[in-house]
Amino acid sequence: MSKKKDSSFDFEKALADLEGLVNAMEEGDMSLEESLQSFEKGIKLTRECQTALKQAEQKVQLLLDENGETADFDSDDLDD
Repeated sequence: MSKKKDSSFDFEKALADLEGLVNAMEEGDMSLEESLQSFEKGIKLTRECQTALKQAEQKVQLLLDENGETADFDSDDLDD
């Protein structure tokens, strides 16, 4: 993937599109061909979202490492 493509990726839009595909498929009104096309698009969107999340996680880790803080996140700490 090129840097240009990564910077233009809209995570929230991809997630909304994925949710729309799931809802449409759950209604059961699609033909087999439409279902397969939607499934294929959903897999692509899922992979793109996973890649974006992994990149964000790596960036956060880099920022923490630069500041000398490498402690793991604890979700219980966020509730305070």
